[in-house]
Amino acid sequence: MFVRHDDFAEFYQASYARVVALVAAVTGDRHQAEDIAQEAFARALIRWPRIARYDLPEAWVRRVALRLTVDSSRRMRRALHLSARLAARQADSGRSQPRDPLAATALSVALMHLPLPQRQVLVLYYLADLPVDDIARDCGVSVGTVRNRLAAARHRLERELNERDEEVPHAR
Repeated sequence: MFVRHDDFAEFYQASYARVVALVAAVTGDRHQAEDIAQEAFARALIRWPRIARYDLPEAWVRRVALRLTVDSSRRMRRALHLSARLAARQADSGRSQPRDPLAATALSVALMHLPLPQRQVLVLYYLADLPVDDIARDCGVSVGTVRNRLAAARHRLERELNERDEEVPHAR
């Protein structure tokens, strides 16, 4: 079977925005999501003759993007740990740290407080509107694990949002 690269261009155009949106919801960073999605699609292009024959080539790209997100999260954790150590040294020497000028919504902040596996299943379930079976396949876990992560994520997200709600005085 001969597969044209024009097919990949059409696939890319049809799928790219969805993959970026999903990864952005998981990472909380649109630029990082674009980098991850581009890397996932680049890997798909290399394997396009085989992937084009899959029933759901986008599922393959999603799976790769989720794995890249996990890898990126690990690198970010290491960088944050190092940054915290450097900040502590600077604080000891009397230097101050600049504040992050970007404000985030309560939901996005609460979502970022979820562990990555819980955040992934929540985003895939609610934003990508994927069934639990597909999420299990994409994440490489059992259906039961997906359901447990969804339940835990909902509970933790609700708790996070309630705590934030209590911190903000309501205008009357």
